[in-house]
Amino acid sequence: MTEELEQLLKNLKLRRVLEIYDEQLRAADKDEISYSDFVTRLVRAQWQAKQEGALEWRIRRANLPERWTLETFPFARQPGVNRKQIRGFAELEFIAKAENIVLVGDTGRGKTGLACGLLLKALENGYRCQFVKAQDLFDEMYASLADRSSRQLLKHLTRLDVLLID
Repeated sequence: MTEELEQLLKNLKLRRVLEIYDEQLRAADKDEISYSDFVTRLVRAQWQAKQEGALEWRIRRANLPERWTLETFPFARQPGVNRKQIRGFAELEFIAKAENIVLVGDTGRGKTGLACGLLLKALENGYRCQFVKAQDLFDEMYASLADRSSRQLLKHLTRLDVLLID
């Protein structure tokens, strides 16, 4: 890679292309692929890195306490959980329909884990989501009355596609 190309990639913040350029160039020489295919591979890798970065940003912003997934949920240890119903929720149709889901049960039954798994699924599908503990939300609402920022808080909350209150 030339110094000029390296500097251009840095200036354009094409970090992934910068990382894989030499490897892809060797593969292109070996496989005798066209220039177009070579550029396509580089751009595809950059796009995938951007998508992964955006997902990581959305996950951090959502304040998930843990990255629980529905695939790793121990359904066998929680016989009261309807696996078929949870799979239905995982289709995320409730978001498009603007429906609420309320999970009720004794402590330690996996309500937070299931809810976080659904939230993570929504985040992976590009939805704007946030996790908040109920007491923290009440505190934030009360504080917003004192500093007259209730309108901002409500505006923020209404922009979300999914709000998980634990």
